[in-house]
Amino acid sequence: MNVRRLIPTAAVASATVLGLTALSACSSSSAADKNGDGKLNVTASFYPMQYLAQEIGGKHVSVDTLTKPGVEPHDLELSPRQTADLGESDFILYLKGIQPAVDDAIGQSGVKNTVDAAELTHLEKHGTGVGHDHGHEGEEHEGEEHSEEEHSHENEAGADPHIWLDPVKYAEVAEGVGKAMEKADPDHAAAYKKNTNALVEKLGALNTKFEGGLKDTKSKTFITTHSAFGYLAERYGLDQESIAGIDPESDPSPARVKELQDIAKKDHVSTVFFETLASDKTAKTLAGDAHLKTDVLDPLEGITGKSKGDDYIEVMESNLAALQKALGAK
Repeated sequence: MNVRRLIPTAAVASATVLGLTALSACSSSSAADKNGDGKLNVTASFYPMQYLAQEIGGKHVSVDTLTKPGVEPHDLELSPRQTADLGESDFILYLKGIQPAVDDAIGQSGVKNTVDAAELTHLEKHGTGVGHDHGHEGEEHEGEEHSEEEHSHENEAGADPHIWLDPVKYAEVAEGVGKAMEKADPDHAAAYKKNTNALVEKLGALNTKFEGGLKDTKSKTFITTHSAFGYLAERYGLDQESIAGIDPESDPSPARVKELQDIAKKDHVSTVFFETLASDKTAKTLAGDAHLKTDVLDPLEGITGKSKGDDYIEVMESNLAALQKALGAK
């Protein structure tokens, strides 16, 4: 797979167009007007979408999230009340493929301003082992301007939805979300544009930190509980090996466990990473058998009291520090 270092201008333009196709035509008045308080009532599916809505919307939005802190997003089931309340939203921001129950409810909500973040970037398929493609190192990613039909095909079953763990792809999504908010609430379009630019700048700085911090390491391989970090691995020239696949609850086969033990020896792996919202039992068993250390690599599906940071940027910086330590950054 190609390693994409920067957001091509064409890709951002394409993502914006695709994001706006997810919005049904609005009336000439702002969607926020019906609240009476001038705020856009936004419902976000889970934390990465909530963070985007809050950062871009600022004081002009009221954001609610369907996935409360501490709840594993993949396992979320909506209550009848949540499903009913969803239809009262002015704007829904979600990521198709993460939460089937949410996908179904949104499809039945009747809300006009609905944005699927998966349509704002390019999704790929990642398995238990994924990383950079040495044969394509440094190449430009061709064909960034995808048609709506192509994006629909890429977002089929099996595509990796964990796009927010790559700061560059997350910034690309932010651009599309900002444009969508401008259209939904034109009275505050200038503020949304300003906030989007500020967020993209912060994500660009985060990307620079990751590039510099992971450029020179003793090892390029890290082992995780499940395949959440495929985009991150590809972006920074690393190789992710996961105990499970995309589903954090699936159990590895004995053959996979043996394979990981062999990989750990061959690639000088020091650490097995687990996460805060899923069981750490398998990770700790593997680490014990292979005489490896354990540490947290947070997939940022929710912020809790156990999170090593108060928001997306802080937790990602903690992830960078954990990777640098595990990989022997020089």
